[in-house]
Amino acid sequence: MKIRMIWGNLVSHDLQKTIQFYTDLGFKQNGKETDELVSFIFAENHFIINFFIAERFETALKGKLANTKNENETIFSLSADSREEVDQWYKKVKEIGGTIFSEPENFQQGYTFGFADPDGHKYNFLYWPGM
Repeated sequence: MKIRMIWGNLVSHDLQKTIQFYTDLGFKQNGKETDELVSFIFAENHFIINFFIAERFETALKGKLANTKNENETIFSLSADSREEVDQWYKKVKEIGGTIFSEPENFQQGYTFGFADPDGHKYNFLYWPGM
């Protein structure tokens, strides 16, 4: 058996805000949004994250949603090619109104900062030499 792809599924409480945020960061939509979801491509290998409206996502989960404004679910790490690129992403995220939860810092041999999208989903940009 072989897995061909993996993608993430998250909730969006406002699809238009989600579209604006990720478009402003420069990510490309994966197809056309619907009334229930929008998808974005996050990397060269076409890692996809789908953002579903709350009602649809809760149905798929067969359970309650986490309150990502107060609780943590996961953190996606996005690779950068240099410390300078991490700083460029930092400026961009701040410029478009992302929430910075961890200022740029050295982390072991790497360099990183953390941010959250309008729904509280957490990411970090990370430069790690040799990766």
